[in-house]
Amino acid sequence: MKILVTGAAGFIGSHTAERLQEMGHEVIGVDNFAPYYDVRLKERNAEVLQQKGVDILRLDLRKADTYDALPKNIEIIFHFAAQPGISATSTFEAYFSNNFLATQQLIEYAMAMKKSPYFVNIATSSIYGLEATFPESAAPKPASWYGVTKLAAEQLVLARVREHKLRGTSLRLYSVFGPRERPDKLYPRLIESGLKNTPFPLYDGSEKHLRSFTYIDDIVDGIVSIIKHQDIANGEIFNLGTEEENSTAIGIATVEEILDTTIITEITPPRAGDQSRTKANIDKARKLLGYNPSVSLREGLERHVEWCRKQPS
Repeated sequence: MKILVTGAAGFIGSHTAERLQEMGHEVIGVDNFAPYYDVRLKERNAEVLQQKGVDILRLDLRKADTYDALPKNIEIIFHFAAQPGISATSTFEAYFSNNFLATQQLIEYAMAMKKSPYFVNIATSSIYGLEATFPESAAPKPASWYGVTKLAAEQLVLARVREHKLRGTSLRLYSVFGPRERPDKLYPRLIESGLKNTPFPLYDGSEKHLRSFTYIDDIVDGIVSIIKHQDIANGEIFNLGTEEENSTAIGIATVEEILDTTIITEITPPRAGDQSRTKANIDKARKLLGYNPSVSLREGLERHVEWCRKQPS
């Protein structure tokens, strides 16, 4: 199949593009290489993909002329591109343009094809709000600009599906970690602190936060499973994550054990909109997609640390 992956130079997008290529699909990746974090990391991801035969297009989905450069015979779209995370330095306009407007334009691109591609929207547990422990039928209560705009993007896609103008689904992901993860996230910062013996900035009270820390391979398993379940997934929302729940304190202790070190923490002010608890309810994905995450936090962190040790400084 001919597949378009947006945000292909990012963390989850690059892993998904790589897996799809290994499965024998023709993969075209698009990314605008935005400097939200060190662009060199995205360049490395893109290089890995290109070496494996994935085409990478440097385009901005917010710009109308971008769509003239994209193929018109795509069969599936996996839409990862977004303004990520909860950041005090990101404006509402950045979240709105990257998460909402870009998604709307991508939908219009899809609908303009002779045969519209299946649209897989990548959403987030942040849609649920400060606690994300619910089934997909629960009322959304996002508490951040990120969560609000990702919910709006999800509903843009599903609105077209309900109108029978598009086929597609939305996947709400839970606390994904592993190689290539953004450097501002918990485990890349924690592992770096442990390897370099530098203080780790810990948001006040966050050591008690509970998370469904989900290893990247398990998440990609769920994402690519949509290819074989397009009909049953059409118009549906699925949670993808692990039912294993761990606190940030346990995550810190696990990294310390793996590295055989003690990490010094520096308490910083808490983040507005940060979730206090996420625990993925994956009953629906398990039943309809055969989704079965299997990598434990310890095993995933051991793989992550091994990868980090091999990276250039």
